[in-house]
Amino acid sequence: MHRVNVALPTRDAIVATARESIARGSKSFHAASLLFDRPTRERAWLLYAWCRRCDDIADGQDHGHDLTRVEDASARLAEITAKTEAALAGQIVGDPAFDALGIVAGETAMPHRFARDVIAGFALDADEWRPRSEADLYRYCYHVAGAVGCMMAIVMGVSPDDDATLDRACDLGLAFQLANIARDIEEDDRGGRCYLPEEWLVEMDMPPGQHMKPPFRSRLSVLARRLASLAAHYEASARLGVAALPFRSAWAVLAAAGIYGDIARKVAARGDHAWDHRVTTSPAEKLGWIGRSAIEAAGRGTAKQTPRDLSLWSRPR
Repeated sequence: MHRVNVALPTRDAIVATARESIARGSKSFHAASLLFDRPTRERAWLLYAWCRRCDDIADGQDHGHDLTRVEDASARLAEITAKTEAALAGQIVGDPAFDALGIVAGETAMPHRFARDVIAGFALDADEWRPRSEADLYRYCYHVAGAVGCMMAIVMGVSPDDDATLDRACDLGLAFQLANIARDIEEDDRGGRCYLPEEWLVEMDMPPGQHMKPPFRSRLSVLARRLASLAAHYEASARLGVAALPFRSAWAVLAAAGIYGDIARKVAARGDHAWDHRVTTSPAEKLGWIGRSAIEAAGRGTAKQTPRDLSLWSRPR
């Protein structure tokens, strides 16, 4: 038998695949990513590709669309874990998204614990976990988004030992996920999930699993506004962390914060009609945030350094 040599994908090819993934999966993050310098931009795309692929495997989705119930959640989690560990070990996985993670891990000083923390979030979903308290909600948001925020900060050159800046990066991830949860309450319900804390549902006298029923819509909108308010607090905290970043990274972070923050703000503004149509931000709104964020990023060095609010939830060390 003759051995057939198969050429492995080049870094450029994997980057191109990652760029396609973010362009399909999130117009908001793609728009913000274009503000980075080229090395940071490419690493951001590579990291996004891994996050997106893990999400799609776990939920049976295609670039974040059409959440479905899966019958083999444990097997999917095992696949994500095995491929991620192989990538972190420097092995060629053969799946561009996991090889993308291997590239990012190899090119930065990214602690592997953050990737494992993200996988722990998928494990919560695989176990059909539900938050009981607000603290439980933050714990989930950390695993699926806050840890990614820490990874993104390291992609931008933040030291793994700079806990103060990583805390702000985690805050931005929490803000994004709280906005996601508010926007996707109806979609999550169709997929058999609910991330509203049970204590909140009890407070509003809504039976768990019945919160999407028409009689409860006005009460549900109260909780959506609560999520949006929490998202705003974490977004504000995250904005104070950009002083530690280079201009273009600060610009991208502030633009992403504004663009994605608008999702939570729109959900709150729509009230009982928040889930009639999926909330998005328009191209003009994205451009508006890009322009305003450039000015804010330029003045970041003169901003008053404010200690992080001790009342905010803190990530695990």
